[in-house]
Amino acid sequence: MEQNTIKLSCLALAISTALTSQVVLAADEKASIEQEPILERIEVTARKTVESLQNVPIAVTSVSAEQLAENGITEMIEVQQFSPNTTLQRSRGTNSTLTAFIRGVGQEDPLWGYEPGVGIYIDDVYVARPQGAVLDILDVERVEVLRGPQGTLYGKNTIGGAIKYVTKKMSGDAQLDLNATLGSYNQQDFKIAGQYPLVDDKLYFGFALASLRRDGYGEFITSALADQDKENYNKDVMAGRLTLEYTPTDDLFMRLNYDKTEDESNAKGGYRLLPSLLTDAPVPDSVYDSYTSMPTWNKVETEGLSFTLEYFINDEWTFKSVTASRESYSPTNIDFDNTDLRIFDVPAIYDDEQFSQEFQVNYDTEDLNIVSGLYYFKGDSCGHFDAILEEAFMAYGGLTREVRGCNNSESYAAYAQGSYNLTEQWSLTLGARYTEETKDATVYNGVVFDSIYPETGWYPDFERDEDLINASVPLVLDDSETWSRFTPRAGIEYQHSDTLMMFASYSQGFKSGTFNPRATGPEPAVDPEVVDSFEIGFKSEWNDNLRFNATAFYLDHKDRQFVTVLPGEDAADLNQRLGNIGTTTAKGLELEIQYAATESLNLFGTLGLIDSSFDEVISYDENGNQIDISDSYTVANTPETTANAGFNYDFSTGIGDFVFNGNYYYRSEYDLTVTDSLLTQEGYGLLNFGLNWYSEEGSWTAGLHWKNVTDEEYLVGTYAFVTPTDDGGYLPGLGGDNTLIGYYGDPQTISLTVGYSF
Repeated sequence: MEQNTIKLSCLALAISTALTSQVVLAADEKASIEQEPILERIEVTARKTVESLQNVPIAVTSVSAEQLAENGITEMIEVQQFSPNTTLQRSRGTNSTLTAFIRGVGQEDPLWGYEPGVGIYIDDVYVARPQGAVLDILDVERVEVLRGPQGTLYGKNTIGGAIKYVTKKMSGDAQLDLNATLGSYNQQDFKIAGQYPLVDDKLYFGFALASLRRDGYGEFITSALADQDKENYNKDVMAGRLTLEYTPTDDLFMRLNYDKTEDESNAKGGYRLLPSLLTDAPVPDSVYDSYTSMPTWNKVETEGLSFTLEYFINDEWTFKSVTASRESYSPTNIDFDNTDLRIFDVPAIYDDEQFSQEFQVNYDTEDLNIVSGLYYFKGDSCGHFDAILEEAFMAYGGLTREVRGCNNSESYAAYAQGSYNLTEQWSLTLGARYTEETKDATVYNGVVFDSIYPETGWYPDFERDEDLINASVPLVLDDSETWSRFTPRAGIEYQHSDTLMMFASYSQGFKSGTFNPRATGPEPAVDPEVVDSFEIGFKSEWNDNLRFNATAFYLDHKDRQFVTVLPGEDAADLNQRLGNIGTTTAKGLELEIQYAATESLNLFGTLGLIDSSFDEVISYDENGNQIDISDSYTVANTPETTANAGFNYDFSTGIGDFVFNGNYYYRSEYDLTVTDSLLTQEGYGLLNFGLNWYSEEGSWTAGLHWKNVTDEEYLVGTYAFVTPTDDGGYLPGLGGDNTLIGYYGDPQTISLTVGYSF
C-alpha cells in the first residue's frame, strides 16, 4: 500500500471524528421525535472486567453465539471474516494447528520453542501452543478478538493481540440442546449440550459433546503404503466439556471445567504446483488432491482442567482465581514433497504440558477502576521430528536428520491497570506488567544413514534401534536463560457524550526469548521480540441505530527472531543461527460499522488497511561485513486490505421467524512465507449466505448455510524447496526434487443444521 493511502485513511479518521460529534447531537434530537430501530448492547471482558464494547478504549471485535450460529460458523478460524486486519488459518500439513496473525504480527513456524504472537485464551486460560488451537465452536457465549499488543493485562506472547473463547455460564432450569448438521462432502456433525440444576439456582452440572465428521475435499491419488485412508482434507473430531458451577451465595461463584478433544483427521496432503522430477505423476487436477509415501493417519489430543473462583468482597472489591492445566499430544505425518517416494518426509511428535495460576484483585468505583493480579506459568514444550531424504541418498541406504528436544519455560508476573476519571468527560488509563521468565532448552541433532521414524511401528516393519540412533544423534545444546520485561500501557479517553468516546493510547508487548529448536551446536538464546504500539480512535453510536468505531494504529516491531549468518565469539567465526535480526513497522486503519436500517434489516461492514514492511534484517557476508537483507523478507499472511460487508434480514411467517443473512469477505494479495516467498495469493473474496428458522414456540431451529458460493480457490500455506531461475524456471532443492507445494482453504459447501431444545 502506498504511503498516500495511509495518510488519506488517517485524515478520514480525523474528519470522521469531528463530524461524528455533530451528527451524534443531531441524532439525539431526532430520537426524541421518532422511534428508530435500536442496536443491541454488546458486553466484553477485554480488560478482564465486564464492560460495554463501546466503553472499551481498545480495538476489539466480539462475535456472539447468535451471530456464530446464524452465520454457520463452526470453527474459530472463520471469525477472521468479522475482525479487520486478522488472519486465522489452519497451518500447512495439519487440520487443527493454528496460524494466527493480527496487524502483521504472528508466528509462521509452529515448532516447539517458537512462541506465538497472538495469544489464545479459553475462559481466561492461556493456551500456549498452536497445536489443537483451531477450536471448534461448542457451547460458546462469544468470541472476542483483541487487536494490538496486550502486554499489560494478558502478558507474554500477545504482541499481535489476543483471541478469547468465552463459554456460557449456567442459570435457570434444566436444559438440553440437540443439533445435527448434514452437508457437502458427507458432513455429519452432531452436538449435544445441556445443564441440570443439582441444587436450584446454586449448583449446576453442565456438559457439551460433539462428533464432527466429513469426507475429504480431495484424495491421496496414490500412496506408497497399502490399506491407507485416502481421504484428504477430511475431518474426524470428538470433543467434549464437563462443567460444575456452584454459587452458594450471591457473592461467591465457583466453576470446575474439564475439556477434551481428539482429532483423528488424516494428515493433510498438499498440492504439487510443479510436476515432480523423480516420479511420472502429473500435477493433480484438483488442488485438494495429493500423493504420499507416508502413513495418512494423524492425531491431535488436547485436554484441559480449570478451576475458577470469584468472590465479590463488597461493592468495590472483587477477588478472582484461575487455576488451570492443559496438555496436548500430536503425532503427525508431513509429506513435504507430496509424492509416493520418500524424497522429503517428516514424521513428527509434539508433546506439551502447561500449568498456570492467576490471582486477580479488582477495584471498581464511580471514578476509579483497577484490575491487578499475579500470574504464574510453567510450560514444557517438547518435540521430535525425522527429516527423511531417502531418494537423494539411496546409495548410502538413505539419510535422516533427527531433531528432538524440549524448550521449557517458567514465568512469574505482576500487573496492574487502572482508569481514573479526571473530570466527567476525561479519563486516564495507566498500566504496567513486570514479567520474569526462565527457559531451559535441550536439542539433540544428528544424521543417521537410514530412513528412521520417531517410534517403532510408525512405518510398516520399522523397528527403532535407540542405541544406534543415539550414537549418531548427540546432545548439541543444553542451556538456560532468564529474561525480565516491563511492559507499560498509557491512554487517555474523552467521553464527548453518552454515545461518543475518543481515545489515544500507547502499549507494549513482548514475545518470549527462546533457543533455536533446530540448533546444530551450542548457540546463545535470542532475546524477546518487542512491539511498541500507538493507537487513536473513537467509538460512537448515532440515534441508537448506527454504531461506527474506528482505530488508526502504528506499531514498531523490534528484535524479530530469524535464522541467518551471524558471528560467534570471534567476528571471523560465522555461523547459521537464530538471532534478533529483524525490525518491522506497520501503520493502518480499522473501521467497524453496524446499522439497524429498519426493525427487520441490519447492515454491517468492516475495513482493515495496513502498510507493513521490514525496515532492516541484519546478516553478514563471507568477509564478516554486516549487511541488510530485508529485501528478501516480507510480512507474511497480512493482506493490505481486509473487508467484510453483510446483512441480516428478519421476517415472520405463520410457521415461525426467519433470519436471512449474507456477507462478502475480501482479502487483497498476501505472501505466504516471510523469507524468499515464492507464492503470493492474489486478492479474492468469499460470498456466503444463510437462512435460519426459529419455530413459534421456540423449541425448534434450523439453518441452511451456503459458504464460498463462487467456489474460490485460495492458498493458506506453502512449502517451497526450489530455487527460482532467471528464465522463470526452478532448480531442485532439498531432497533433489522441485518441491513447491500449496495448501488451500475450504471450497464451496452447503449444510443444513436442525436443532431442538428441551
